[in-house]
Amino acid sequence: MKSMTGYGHSFFRSDDYLIECVIKSYNNRYLDIIHSLSPQLSSFEGYIDGCIKKEAERGRIEISMKLRVLRSQTELAVDEGLLTAYRDAYRRIAGICDAPEPLVSDYASVEGIITEVRSDDGGIYREGVEKALSEALEAFAAEKAREGEGTRKDLERLGDRFAASLEAINERSGELEAHYRTLLEAKYEELTGEKAGSSSFISELGAILVRYSINEEVSRLRVHIEQYRKLLDSTEPVGKKLDFLCQEMQRECNTIASKSQLVEINLLVVSMKDDVENIREQIRNIE
Repeated sequence: MKSMTGYGHSFFRSDDYLIECVIKSYNNRYLDIIHSLSPQLSSFEGYIDGCIKKEAERGRIEISMKLRVLRSQTELAVDEGLLTAYRDAYRRIAGICDAPEPLVSDYASVEGIITEVRSDDGGIYREGVEKALSEALEAFAAEKAREGEGTRKDLERLGDRFAASLEAINERSGELEAHYRTLLEAKYEELTGEKAGSSSFISELGAILVRYSINEEVSRLRVHIEQYRKLLDSTEPVGKKLDFLCQEMQRECNTIASKSQLVEINLLVVSMKDDVENIREQIRNIE
């Protein structure tokens, strides 16, 4: 089980440049990757996203990758053709005006003769990007796993408490049936003045007791708890599946509450519904 929140940080340094990589993630229903990259590293965005998707299924993930150049990759180039044209033109002017030829600095001031040629097209930073990203993702994944394990233990505790309440309800299901039987017999005798023992009454009583029985809800909740525990032990992302399962558990709890008139059972249902809400709150933090 992995948490959706995590943090990873790394540095890569060479003789020519330094790269700092920071990855942070927050809860989010879907995977949303936010980039903050130095312009020279923008060409690696697709590669970075592909690596992140191997470590995260959901969450808002912010990745910052900053480049600091330690030794410039810039070279100066001379446009010899343009320089020759200016030199010849200056010589003709000097001959006409009987003036000395221009200095080298005069040529250097002409726009276009000397230009910068940068070799940092991004490819030269590939090694640094790969290593910095790999180390940051390793730390990021480790923290997600560590937080996820803590969440899993909390979910196990809540699941066990829910199951204990369910078994307590099941033990009292007989009391619920006896309660309705006594209630219906008393009402029948009050309305008819006869002893509740006729075959028609017993037949009607049986139909009513079946309708108010909670045995089916208890059985379905036991199946849900078994599935819940299997999901907690899974190595796959289970956040969405657990959320759906919680909806089903909440529905069964509501049905039991609607059928029960026993305070003891209703109090247990309230506790179970509270456990389900706490579970749903916790699973918002996992993938």
